[in-house]
Amino acid sequence: MKLTKRCLTAASLGLALGCASLSASAGTAFVHLFEWKWNDIATECEVNLGPKGFDAVQISPPHEHTAGPYWWTRYQPVSFTNLTSRSGTEAELQSMINRCHAAGVKIYADVVMNNWASYQDHGNIASGGDSWSPRNYPDLSSQDFHNDCTISNYGDANNVWDCGLYGMPDLHTGRSNSQDYVANYLKKLTAMGVDGFRIDAAKHIRPSELDTVMAKANRPWSFLEVIGASGEAVQPTQYTYIAPVTEFGYGTAVAGNFNGQIKNLKTLGTSWGLLPSDKAIVFIDNHDRERGHGGGGNLTYKEGVKYNLANIYMLAFPYGYPKVMSGYKFTDTDAGPPAGNTNCDNAQWVCQHRWANIANMVGFRNFTVGAWSVNNWWDNGNNQIAFGRGDKGFVVINNESGALQQTLQTGLPAGDYCNILAGAAECSGPMITVAANGMATFNVAGNAAAAIHGGAKGTGCTTNCPLAKVFPQLNVRGTFNGWSNKAMTLVANNTWETTITLTGGSSQRLKLDVYGDWSQNYGDTNSDGILERTGADIYNAGSGDYKLTVNDQTLAYSLVKVGQCTTCYTSVLPTLSFRGTANGWSTSAMSLVANNTWEVTVSFDGQSNQRFKFDVKGDWSQNYGDNNADFVLEQTGADIFTNVIGSYKVRVNDQSMTYSLTAQ
Repeated sequence: MKLTKRCLTAASLGLALGCASLSASAGTAFVHLFEWKWNDIATECEVNLGPKGFDAVQISPPHEHTAGPYWWTRYQPVSFTNLTSRSGTEAELQSMINRCHAAGVKIYADVVMNNWASYQDHGNIASGGDSWSPRNYPDLSSQDFHNDCTISNYGDANNVWDCGLYGMPDLHTGRSNSQDYVANYLKKLTAMGVDGFRIDAAKHIRPSELDTVMAKANRPWSFLEVIGASGEAVQPTQYTYIAPVTEFGYGTAVAGNFNGQIKNLKTLGTSWGLLPSDKAIVFIDNHDRERGHGGGGNLTYKEGVKYNLANIYMLAFPYGYPKVMSGYKFTDTDAGPPAGNTNCDNAQWVCQHRWANIANMVGFRNFTVGAWSVNNWWDNGNNQIAFGRGDKGFVVINNESGALQQTLQTGLPAGDYCNILAGAAECSGPMITVAANGMATFNVAGNAAAAIHGGAKGTGCTTNCPLAKVFPQLNVRGTFNGWSNKAMTLVANNTWETTITLTGGSSQRLKLDVYGDWSQNYGDTNSDGILERTGADIYNAGSGDYKLTVNDQTLAYSLVKVGQCTTCYTSVLPTLSFRGTANGWSTSAMSLVANNTWEVTVSFDGQSNQRFKFDVKGDWSQNYGDNNADFVLEQTGADIFTNVIGSYKVRVNDQSMTYSLTAQ
């Protein structure tokens, strides 16, 4: 059976979706280019999304919306007939659709169907020039909306369906006129070439009324945002007969295990209380969750390496239709898109879809689409896993700081395969050889991954290979050398190294520069040992010779004084102790056993109110607990309660501030 990018069958995808036309089927993976402008999306389709194999791009709502600098002003519609938005004009929207289609990329439009504009702090003139007031819009009047009330009881379905969210007027989707208005909007976008829709806040529309609207719109392919929460009257399963639903439980489940033990992810699916795979749209984070809205507990771009690995898992594991989030940096959760170019040329945009590992894993998912199963699972009982997708692909994920070296059964035919996660291009690094018996040896650095599949093989090398790298060159510049360029040396795959001489002083600092002209430079904004593009200067008051090491794949770096130790491990904290009921709240010193990894063995007796915390200086002046019971530490956080009994290895990563307990 021949599979094309345009038409993948339901059987091959494990998705109960049709394949009659471009707009009627879901592919293997899509991306949300949050708040991008239409012209920039068109270029991205041509330059990146199409070549990397993304099935579709989700765009921000194209309707006319209220004015204001915030991201959520896009989600307060004023008119469905005027298509001038912050992203551009109707003509630019049409051009983008045409150009993306030519590049083989579908368009999914975000649709805000029922919650209308109420925000007027920036005037009553909308993005397309129309004037408006709440419940009185260019095409709608008060009679088209439910009574003026605000949702106050999520245990009452009628309250959730018939009242406004955060005071926004709620469109009366039970009225024929309102249904026709929305359906005509969807039909207009479909006629322009839009291939599918995300229905925002579908939870706040009666399923029967939403189904009627979609029928009047000739049932375009769509997926529905329905956030499920225990004990609420409205649940995602009430909507799955209409279309696939956003599975918000997926991202929190993956995050919980990447902050705990990823060995458990072998069985992720309906047994975890998640929707059936063919009904689930999945994501590590989305534009709401990365801002803490609609619940929390997701990994975001701010988690760096761990977020990267979680996306690799999502794209490798056969569950749901995955969406990659791609947005911009923020500290204010209300902030709209940054000034300047709305694309990856502006360093304020995170551009997760261009991260080499994420982009190359889209190709992995496309190639393995016919193997909707997990085979040859391996794990180390903790945070290193590997699994295959039939005879088509195999992935290894190392969520630990120490290196992984294993010979594993891949299930793949014999041959030389590109490690698609070794560099920016699929075959830019050393090859991995699969023997006739399906076995292959993997050497994976800490907090990294490797992946091979039958669509990328035979074009690299297996012996005397050039070292893998993401950057063509790397330089260090700082006060120690008058901000001139000191070239670093590639000493191992993705690992750059040099020795610098520091002279001391509180204002002593440095940065990393790829081309030596500041056009692509890196600093450390969060002082967490992870580089960010155009990040803050890295301060170090040391004096003497220091070895600087940078991994250009994970963007982790270390600066260790030469001769300081025999086996040097980097850490954020100078010391760390375990203190709890198990040791009478005395200080049990923890040992640095790997980069950023502290460890101690503790005997727990399971006594009532058994609990513990971590203490840096042994005097409680800098201590850490866990407020959310999510295995992530917060300074002065709550006592950590546990009912375990016996000898346990307690570990803390002082870079990610995660901890774990492992039975001995």
